[in-house]
Amino acid sequence: MTSRLARLLNLVPYLVARPEGVPIAEIAADFDVPVDQIQSDLTMLWMCGLPGYGPGDLIDIAFDADAVRVLFAAGMDRPVRLAAHEALALSVALRVLADTPGVGDRAAIASALDKLAAAAGEAPADVTVRDTVTDPRAERYTALVAAGHAARITYYSASRDTTSERVVDPIEVVAADGHAYLRAWCRAAGEIRQFRIDRIDACTELDEPSEPLRLTNQPAPTAFLASELPSIELLLGHGAKGVTDSYPCESVTGEPDGRRRVTMRVRDLDWARRFVLGLGGDAEVVAPAELRESVRRTARAALARYAAAA
Repeated sequence: MTSRLARLLNLVPYLVARPEGVPIAEIAADFDVPVDQIQSDLTMLWMCGLPGYGPGDLIDIAFDADAVRVLFAAGMDRPVRLAAHEALALSVALRVLADTPGVGDRAAIASALDKLAAAAGEAPADVTVRDTVTDPRAERYTALVAAGHAARITYYSASRDTTSERVVDPIEVVAADGHAYLRAWCRAAGEIRQFRIDRIDACTELDEPSEPLRLTNQPAPTAFLASELPSIELLLGHGAKGVTDSYPCESVTGEPDGRRRVTMRVRDLDWARRFVLGLGGDAEVVAPAELRESVRRTARAALARYAAAA
């Protein structure tokens, strides 16, 4: 119903702008609907008009052979314009897109803003839009993706507190939680990784093509998704109750013995191992088995060192 109303409101000014008449088939093609739908719309317009709804008040449409002309538009001779608040909302959304790395063609967005101003009848109010990403280096990595070359980066991993050098095949630049990330195929890890741009200490563009999708069967990523991060399941005792307040959890349920069963996403399983060990006896790993075994091995190694020192 909404799409038909919009079409009816635009159909009359469309015909008024073409006083010579327009073939029904051409109208249907321009509005991207079947011919019988346009015929139904024209029939409905015949019954619309000004209050009084008598002869001379209703929209008058003439059919000349296969062409359609409007003889009386009943005041509907101009296209519907956006309200001021609608134009403002669209303007803000487009400006946010323009400031977000990797979202789209900025030239196209700028053109859309100009067209929006024209459609609204005036320039939308000047509203300050906060940047989605404040790192000025995001532009450099957007250009790197566009260049289609591999790169050698020096990257600081906060979860491991280490710096490493690796060769990557850039895929895209995305924004999440106020930070810009370079998504790339990491040749050292053999998988797609996300590198926070403000933690890339150095980057050298290589004279070889970036072909991440040739090296992997994974589909091209389109966004920075939390669901790509490993999921762990823990049983937490009373001493670890602060975990659910300090870390985002996907689910928290109570157990009969008073513990909490928690599911959460983590950066990687190595970080999760250290996290669980830091909780001591107040945390038990339920899943995955790989994390459970890793925690067990580390705990046994620590106990062995204590026994050797005794």
